[in-house]
Amino acid sequence: MGIEIFPPSPEIGTDADKHFHVVLVEPEIPPNTGTIARLCAGTGTHLHLVKPLAFELDDTKLKRAGLDYWPNVHLSVHESFDEIAALFPADRMHLFTTKTPRRFTDVTYRLGDALIFGPETRGLSASIRERYDSRCVTLPIRKDNIRSLNLAVSTSIGLYEALRQVDYLPIFG
Repeated sequence: MGIEIFPPSPEIGTDADKHFHVVLVEPEIPPNTGTIARLCAGTGTHLHLVKPLAFELDDTKLKRAGLDYWPNVHLSVHESFDEIAALFPADRMHLFTTKTPRRFTDVTYRLGDALIFGPETRGLSASIRERYDSRCVTLPIRKDNIRSLNLAVSTSIGLYEALRQVDYLPIFG
């Protein structure tokens, strides 16, 4: 079973885009990415991976976590975050980080938006967060107990809030 990579859709960043986009910047843990791929397959969400990846796309753990759903994943791979910045207008990006007070539920999501997550061990870089400070959101947690939630969990929570706001249109049509 090969994992197919697609070029970015031409409607990205326009009102014609009828999908959400999950962007994983420099993902490090194959099972997290595989689990997120399965989430994307089940919700009609496009998955974007930004290099460098800490694993190969033929990694056994990545494939196992995605099970046999990989043929249903619309996957694009990008050389750098600059490619993402060129694809999505800033007002279509939501950058998830523990380093902002703005809650993920306090923003409006639209089809065509990108939900952007950083590497598991360090999150989005300061330069990306500063560049898009007004677009940063957080999942509230008790920071006295943990540093952050698991990437796949965070992605699921953020994506389902976006889906809820559009009445699950990508799922139910």
